[in-house]
Amino acid sequence: MNAHISTIGIVGARGYTGAELIRLIAAHPALELAFVSSRELDGQLLAAHNDAYSGGLRYESLDPAAVAARQVDGVILALPNGKAVPFVTALAERKPETLIVDLSADHRFDSEWYYGLPELTRASYRGQLRISNPGCYATAIELGVTPLKDLLAAPPVCFGVSGYSGAGTTPSDKNDPEKLRGNLMPYALTGHVHEREASFRLGIPVEFMPHVASYFRGLTVTINLYLARALKRDEVLARFRAAYAGEPLVKVVDEPPWVSGVAGRQHAEIGGFAVAADGRRVVIVATLDNLLKGAATQAMQNINIAFGLDEYAAISLY
Repeated sequence: MNAHISTIGIVGARGYTGAELIRLIAAHPALELAFVSSRELDGQLLAAHNDAYSGGLRYESLDPAAVAARQVDGVILALPNGKAVPFVTALAERKPETLIVDLSADHRFDSEWYYGLPELTRASYRGQLRISNPGCYATAIELGVTPLKDLLAAPPVCFGVSGYSGAGTTPSDKNDPEKLRGNLMPYALTGHVHEREASFRLGIPVEFMPHVASYFRGLTVTINLYLARALKRDEVLARFRAAYAGEPLVKVVDEPPWVSGVAGRQHAEIGGFAVAADGRRVVIVATLDNLLKGAATQAMQNINIAFGLDEYAAISLY
C-alpha cells in the first residue's frame, strides 16, 4: 500500500458528480486535491461552493494542455460525453504515467481501457492507468442481470426511473423541476447509451427504457428476465447472495428496494426477486444513487484500486 499522498485533479468540477468527488477526496487520508477546473466558476473559491473542503483552492478554467502541465498523479474527467479525448491526448503526450478516470461514455467501449465496475471486473485489473467509469444505469443493470446471465432465454427488459440530477446541470426539460412536477418523463426509449453499454459489457442484447422523475437523486431499474429453465425463488436469491457475498457496496435485500433507501448513500441494493408461477420469469429491482455508486463512489473505488489503497478508503459502508 502506498504511504505517500497522491495528488488528484478534477476536470468538470462544477457538476453534481464533481461536487461528490470533492467530498470524497477531501475525506481521503491518502489523496490531495491539486486542482478543480470549471469555466463557469473560474477564480471562485472552492470552499464557497462545497462545505466539505476548507482549503484555499480556487476553480480554474484549464484547457487540455494546462491540465497536462499540472503534473499530478491522477486526473478525473467529469465531462459530458464527447469531451474527454483532448485531455487524454494531452496527458498521454506530456505525462503518460498519469492515472485517468473518465466518467463519460467516451471510453466504455474501448478494449484498451479498464472498465471499472469493481464488483464485476476487479479481477481483470492489471495496473491500467486508463479507467472508464461505468454509467449509472448500466451499473445497476449489469449488477442486476449478471447472476442469472447464464440462464437467460431472452434479452433483459429494463424499466428505469432516475432523479433529475442524472440530466446534469445544463438546463433541459429533463432537469426542469417545474416541467417534472407531477410528471414522469420518458426519453431515449431505444438506443440509450447505457442500453448499448450494458449490452456490450454483458455480451447480450439489453432492452432499456429510461424515465426522469421529479425527485433529485437516485435511480431504480425494474428488470424482467425470462429463463431457459425454471428456478424457485430461493434458488434465485441464493445466486445473488453468492455473487455479491463480501461486496459491501452491493446489498442483496428480500423486498424490492426503494430509491429513498439509497439516495445519498454509497451502495447499490438489489431485491424483489418475484418469480412467476412457472419459474421461468424473474423480476428484480436494482437501486443506487446515480451520483455516488453510479458515478463518484465508483470512481473512488477505481482510484483506490489503481493507487494500491484500500478499495473503500473514504467510502462510507452503509
